[in-house]
Amino acid sequence: MNGGGVVKTWNCRFMFVGVLAVLFMLTVVMNGIGVASALAQEETARKKRADDVYELGKTVVTAQKQEENIQDIPLSITAFEEYAIEDRKIETIGEIADFVPNLMLFDDSISGAYTPSIRGIASPNQSLSSSVGLYVDGVPILSGTGFDADIIDIERIEVLRGPQGTLYGKNTESGAINIITHKPDNMLRGKASLQAGEDEKRQFSLNLSGPIQKDKLFMGIAGQYYQKDGFLENTLTGDTVDDRENRFFRGNLRWAPTDDVDISLIASYKKYDEGTNCLNWSKEGAAKLGLPEPQDRLVSSNINGENKSDYDSQALKIAYEISDSLTLTSISTRRKSNNRVKLDRDFSSAILAHVFTDNTYNKMSQELRLNWSSDRLKSLFALYYDKDDDTLNYELISDIPSMAGIFNQDLKGEAYAAFAHVTYALTRKLSLTGGLRYERQTRDYEDKILSITADDEWDEVSPKVAVDYQLTPGIMIYSSATKGYRTGGFNSFTSDPAFLSYDEETLWSYEVGAKSSFFNNRLIINSCAYYMDINDMQVYEAITPQVSYMTNAAKATGRGVEVEITARVYDGIDVMAGYGYSDVEFDSFSDVQGNYEGNKSPYAPEYSFNLGVQYRHALGLYARADYIGYGKMYFDRANTYSKGAYEIVNTKIGYEATSFDIYLYAKNLFDETYDSIGYYGGVYTIYSPPREIGAQVVYRF
Repeated sequence: MNGGGVVKTWNCRFMFVGVLAVLFMLTVVMNGIGVASALAQEETARKKRADDVYELGKTVVTAQKQEENIQDIPLSITAFEEYAIEDRKIETIGEIADFVPNLMLFDDSISGAYTPSIRGIASPNQSLSSSVGLYVDGVPILSGTGFDADIIDIERIEVLRGPQGTLYGKNTESGAINIITHKPDNMLRGKASLQAGEDEKRQFSLNLSGPIQKDKLFMGIAGQYYQKDGFLENTLTGDTVDDRENRFFRGNLRWAPTDDVDISLIASYKKYDEGTNCLNWSKEGAAKLGLPEPQDRLVSSNINGENKSDYDSQALKIAYEISDSLTLTSISTRRKSNNRVKLDRDFSSAILAHVFTDNTYNKMSQELRLNWSSDRLKSLFALYYDKDDDTLNYELISDIPSMAGIFNQDLKGEAYAAFAHVTYALTRKLSLTGGLRYERQTRDYEDKILSITADDEWDEVSPKVAVDYQLTPGIMIYSSATKGYRTGGFNSFTSDPAFLSYDEETLWSYEVGAKSSFFNNRLIINSCAYYMDINDMQVYEAITPQVSYMTNAAKATGRGVEVEITARVYDGIDVMAGYGYSDVEFDSFSDVQGNYEGNKSPYAPEYSFNLGVQYRHALGLYARADYIGYGKMYFDRANTYSKGAYEIVNTKIGYEATSFDIYLYAKNLFDETYDSIGYYGGVYTIYSPPREIGAQVVYRF
């Protein structure tokens, strides 16, 4: 880091310490208020939020597809319940990563597109097979395209680190993100939220749920409207080109015809009506096309970029409690997303790279599982099926004939799987977990322009074994060995049969960890260390100096550690911290452009951390500050282009009454710049968002 960067980093840390000092002074002042009667009344009204909701170490998760205490699972997992999500002001899926060690959701500069990475294993650009699975109420999202979910009326977010092939299958090679929305019940409840902030930000959300017929029929709805002006100016028009606007709606109809049957139908829809990417040439990219050196956050586009994408999904869940120990569950899902985007990728008044896409992605899935439990045994047996039907339409218009092109392709696929997962208590303290999954994937490919058809298939066995030991009532240690994989696919932009398809990528992960609680659950410390052996790694291999295809040309090794600490240092004051270190290096990988042995895998920050302090007083005062940082990461296999380490600070302060809350907040309080210079082979720069300061009013009923 250069001298200016060091000063900037220490200034950021100094100011963060200043924020903490303010929180401490507020604590002293509020504890000195002698309003005994008011305190007693408000303490009763807020007891659930201030104490019960935040009882440390008591989070129940369904990470292993059954309800378990998070501290009892031999797995590295981070979970956020409803109030924890709101307190951290997590509003987009990308912001989840700020609070999870070794999770990176790299924003590809347009809504609904992320490059997800856990423990340094990322999905290469343009791949339809992700290394991280996203599940929203059981609906699988297994590619970087459409990797999005709205964080509204959420019961819980779970982030599982490490391979999840046994329980979740393909494309959860390095982890999975589970998002579970609230289930309507007999309690009538609702919440309305209104936000306003810089750049004309406006956000309104509403959720309401309750009984239609007591104990039998329930309904929940949630909706959100979001609008914000962009910060990338078009010099030809004087307008910003990256404005954001979208609408979201979700409905949940739940029917419990008997005490043993629970049926839920959940449907959601989101529509984007937005501008273009927060993107421009890098100096190198502009020079390659003979364009002027780009100006910071200024473009000269001669067409207006658009993102008119949308997605809708449905999930039907049926749970039948056959007996107190035996439950049969069916989850049927469908998701359709339309990617309609218009981009000026030359950012100039010329016609060098005007891109038009109209892609449709359809996925249907069905899972049928049987859970059985007793005092010493918990088991799960299941069958899974999914079907993909995708259509890709892509056109690049250019005055340079070699750059222009039209693509029209169909991709279809089916997957079948059977799996089992069993945990058995060998003794009162020692438990053994075993899992096994067999999965078979078939895919068909058709290029309608080049008249090419092809098909391929892959199958994989994904085992898992783990052992955990309850060292003391508050300390559990564990060790595991798990296999994960990412399915194979097709290179959409080639007619060369030798490179038309590529195979699956696999890894073995070996992990040891400890989950511990002290001082009557006032201090929680969870930590782990892992080692990964990655084979047939899916990478872009240069076949000629100008042409690269995705192949299985690399092997790599990964290692790292993860630590999470939560402490209640005083009644109303919580401290949260997380740290992840990740090192993924190529053991072997070379092509016509060079030898990359020993280089770092792209989209893998060397480390990530978060440090938060939160204060909640029974009289209603709330304050929080979060210090978030990421280490250096590379964009390419040669490690030529990289994004330096950076840190940001988020803050939130407000007053919480019995039925309403009012807050002031700041994201990136000190307006740090952390642009991604050298993205996509060195030719682009993705601009980091500026500081956002705003106000929020919440009404609960």
